[in-house]
Amino acid sequence: MSSINNNPGAAIALQMLSKNREEKEDVQDDVSTGKEVNTAKDNAALWAISEVMEADIGGFEAASRTLSIGEATVAVASAGAEQITNVLEDMKVLAIQAQSGTADFGMIEEQMAAKAEQINSIVGSAQFNGVNLLATDTDGNGGTGLTVPTALNRQGSDPATLSTMTVDSVDFEGDAAFDIGGRTAITDAASARTALDEINGFLDFAINGAAKLGSDAAQMREQNEFLHKLNDTTKQGLGEIRDAKLDEAATRLAALDAQQQLSMSGLNIANANPGALGKLFG
Repeated sequence: MSSINNNPGAAIALQMLSKNREEKEDVQDDVSTGKEVNTAKDNAALWAISEVMEADIGGFEAASRTLSIGEATVAVASAGAEQITNVLEDMKVLAIQAQSGTADFGMIEEQMAAKAEQINSIVGSAQFNGVNLLATDTDGNGGTGLTVPTALNRQGSDPATLSTMTVDSVDFEGDAAFDIGGRTAITDAASARTALDEINGFLDFAINGAAKLGSDAAQMREQNEFLHKLNDTTKQGLGEIRDAKLDEAATRLAALDAQQQLSMSGLNIANANPGALGKLFG
């Protein structure tokens, strides 16, 4: 039943038009920001989850950067230990040559001293970012190793905790097993035999140290690769929760445009009815 004073058709059309505008504004906001869940009012539960995930992503990236520096530091030390091994192999050859009755002991000892000095130079220069894992004091503050973060651990709603990895130094300066400065000087065949035994011990120390550091560097590299994958997966999950599906949003926007046009047509028709009714009484 139509009424001049009360137009229920127009009221309904206005309600539909108002609701359509609100939905359209929401979809346009999704398209403009690229996020379906941009603030807590969009979806409080999903927004809270996405904020935790975003914080974890920042933590993964920070841990990865620090781990990369740690890996480089260990790799430099490992390369230094490998080079020391090569120099010791040269010294071993010289000690063997010195056991010959016709050896020039003075010349051999001069070469041995030069090789020992070369080792000391390698130890002193095997630092990266101020850390030397071949030295007694690794960081200038009495350090004996390197500790780096490796991962973030989260249990339920508890705060994330940081996992770390410690790489112990291989002390080429102060370990009694590598007393290159106290080696036996070669002056004759007998001292050459003693020197050879010592160099074999030094060589074992250097080989084991290089292998340990190489293993630590490989572990850091593998952990860093895992962090990258974990970070990528978390970003993907965050996108599923928060990002707008632009194809769906565009389709929804087109549908809302059509609905808006229909609502406007309905409102025009509803407004025309009371006018037609009024003419009957004119």
